[in-house]
Amino acid sequence: MIVDSAVYRAGTRLPVDVEVADLAAMRARCGPGEFVWVGMHAPTTEELHEVAGAFALHPLAVEDAVSAHQRPKLERYDDTLFLVLKTLWYVDEEDAVETGEISLFIGSDFVISVRHGEGGGLRQARLDLEARQAVLAHGPSAVVYAVADQVVDGYERVAAALVEDVDEVELSVFSESRTDDSARIYVLKRELAEMRRAVHPLRDPISRFANGAVSGVDRDSAPYFRDVGDHLSRTAETVDELDGLLSTAFEAHLARISVQQNEDMRKISAGAALVVVPTLIAGIYGMNFDHMPELHWQFGYVWALLVMVGTSAGLLWFFKRSGWL
Repeated sequence: MIVDSAVYRAGTRLPVDVEVADLAAMRARCGPGEFVWVGMHAPTTEELHEVAGAFALHPLAVEDAVSAHQRPKLERYDDTLFLVLKTLWYVDEEDAVETGEISLFIGSDFVISVRHGEGGGLRQARLDLEARQAVLAHGPSAVVYAVADQVVDGYERVAAALVEDVDEVELSVFSESRTDDSARIYVLKRELAEMRRAVHPLRDPISRFANGAVSGVDRDSAPYFRDVGDHLSRTAETVDELDGLLSTAFEAHLARISVQQNEDMRKISAGAALVVVPTLIAGIYGMNFDHMPELHWQFGYVWALLVMVGTSAGLLWFFKRSGWL
């Protein structure tokens, strides 16, 4: 469905007397130095083909925009640029990074944004851009900047949430209590991989915009894209650092499990020794032989009990001193 469409000139939204969905009439109102921005959310194939007919979009790009399972990329089809961005948002209760997708068709006098997924709504980006007349005056390039800036800001929020979760994992792994963190570490590493698939491929298109190396994108907008690129690089570094920290935490978790198992075996061995020695003494004196030391002694039974208690006490003292118990 078409969420919004508008014509802009010199950084100002122009009032038009046509329906939002009447794209042919909307583009007809677009004069020299003006452009139209059409925003769509989860359009059907038929709806997107209607837009493609009105703006002469390449069928391969339209097909990619409909499927909505593309990696971030920048491609050129004739005089139109096609940019794909992944949107991210974080569900803290599930330690889950959810993804969506935004496809941008960029021409000399139009921008068409096609959004899939619940996150990454562009209404606020449109309102913020309309409030910055000097930026919006750059034309379609300003829309690309505004959308990329909002998407990358979303990456930073997700990265900040993941930093908190990784800190929690580290505290849990190195705490005195016994914890089972392997499942959560795996989940977080999987979500980081999902984030990496969104962040890393986008660096090349943003870098090309920032260097003014893309025909059809206003060179004067390069400083804005450099700012986006800086935030994107910082996020990419955070993702790589978190992945390394989780790998280290997992190794430490396995090492702690090994140490805990060794401690358990020492305690089990010490406990077994405390039982084995009295059992040995009782076993010897339980033999039915006539000629055994102290067998017919009046205090032999008490003596055997004292030896059992004494040896057990000695072993207990030794094990505690050595840290086995």
